[in-house]
Amino acid sequence: MRNAFAFISPHWPAPSNVRTLVTSRERGGSAQPYHYFNMAEHVGDEANLVAQARADLQSFVGAQHPLLWLNQTHSTLVADQFTPNIEADASVAFSDDYACVVMTADCLPVFFCSTDGDRVAVAHAGWRGLADGILENTLARLQLPPEKVMVWLGPAISSKHFEVGEEVRARFIDQNSLAVNCFSPSPFRLRHYMADLYQLARLALQKQGVKQIFGGGFCTYADHTRFYSYRRDGVTGRMASVIWLSNSDPSE
Repeated sequence: MRNAFAFISPHWPAPSNVRTLVTSRERGGSAQPYHYFNMAEHVGDEANLVAQARADLQSFVGAQHPLLWLNQTHSTLVADQFTPNIEADASVAFSDDYACVVMTADCLPVFFCSTDGDRVAVAHAGWRGLADGILENTLARLQLPPEKVMVWLGPAISSKHFEVGEEVRARFIDQNSLAVNCFSPSPFRLRHYMADLYQLARLALQKQGVKQIFGGGFCTYADHTRFYSYRRDGVTGRMASVIWLSNSDPSE
């Protein structure tokens, strides 16, 4: 039986009880400009259609793992218990009591799990979150030595399409001189740069000692079919990135 929606399954060597997915826009009930599987209530889409999309996602994940939706504000706050709509941009789970979720449409979803499969997390990382320390805060909440952490970088805007001002570049370089390699001069405007969110995330994670980093290589801006992109479209929907712990058969 075909699922009610399409999704991407990360390719990484996570423990078998760690479940992950990123929703795609390809199939669902929302009309333009949110077509077709929008997860966000705050972007102007019809509330009943968003509710149905979220219900379809919850049905797939399983009612025993309620989705922890966050009120995302580009903060560095990390939720560590099931408090729906709490202001945070990352969440962690130490059991299978709930599923961690973030929404994105160009920003980088960063998945975390322990190599033992006993805890998971996901973070919403735009340039502000990366600069302010959302990944570092998430790692701190996981309470693991870095060699026990595994990370997958989900769909985000690529450096080819992500232009920022020189003040953004300077902020990262002030924090870590190696960040200079994450920016290239913009071909579109003077004193602007093309920023590589994937490389900035890797740099932050590696500085914390994390070596098992997978994923990257997507571009939400370029892939019109699968992904929403705020930079490309302005008014648009959001994908959901979900991670949870489960002992059930993933085919169920």
